[in-house]
Amino acid sequence: MSKAVLITGASGGIGQALVKAAADKGYTVFAGVRGETPALAGQGNVRQVRFDVTDPDAVAAAAKQVEREANDRGLAAVINNAGVIVRGPVELVPPAELRRQFEVNTYGPAFVTQAFLPLLRTGGGRVINISAATARQPMPFMAALSGSKAALAAMSQALRMELATWGIPVVLVEPSSTATEIFDKADDAARAALALADPGRVALYAAHLAAVGKAMAAQKPGQVEPVVRTVLAALQARRPRRLYVAPGDARLVGLLTHLPAGLRERLVTGTLGLAGG
Repeated sequence: MSKAVLITGASGGIGQALVKAAADKGYTVFAGVRGETPALAGQGNVRQVRFDVTDPDAVAAAAKQVEREANDRGLAAVINNAGVIVRGPVELVPPAELRRQFEVNTYGPAFVTQAFLPLLRTGGGRVINISAATARQPMPFMAALSGSKAALAAMSQALRMELATWGIPVVLVEPSSTATEIFDKADDAARAALALADPGRVALYAAHLAAVGKAMAAQKPGQVEPVVRTVLAALQARRPRRLYVAPGDARLVGLLTHLPAGLRERLVTGTLGLAGG
């Protein structure tokens, strides 16, 4: 009987690609989605499980469903992939958006891990949390994302030590920027937030936002495949590393963490056109 995994945020982007790749490797994949996803239908070893990672009761119900359908074999892995990106100056990010950022990126993985740990113990599985390079090197105008992923990274490190008794590895994967709809959604949400903010305060950041927008537009997001291969490596390794960094800009950002803080900040702001701002 094939091993089973749970992948959250499976309706699109990296998550959907991960579901297909894991299924192709022979895993039974429980694909966590908020609504029915036609693109995942018709695959014999993919089972959609509908729940919202920010709702602990829905997560608990999903764990019961997976327990029934896994036929006592447990899970080989829980891959906490569901995430959102909130952009904008901290001064102008609406409180509801700040909460949403942490609810999905930080609380969501915690709720999912809590509910599914019994299945991981049964299956001798592991936790794989999808982090971000901004967890190690925060970026201006992405403070909410940086904070939520830094919190996830810290929580993962603590959890790794807590679960060592049962031999359950806790792994972080840092993807590089990819050409998925998550960035378009982030841009739309940021524009909507700015439209509702105090125009006087928005004007203070006009030049900064224009510079960052120009710098971001010049960057070419990578493809999903290298990220998927990195996650699969973390899934299949007999002794997984604590951190896997996908090829691309995530590795470049990681190199910055070895520099003195002042130099690091000057390089970041200079690259984004914010030097002297």
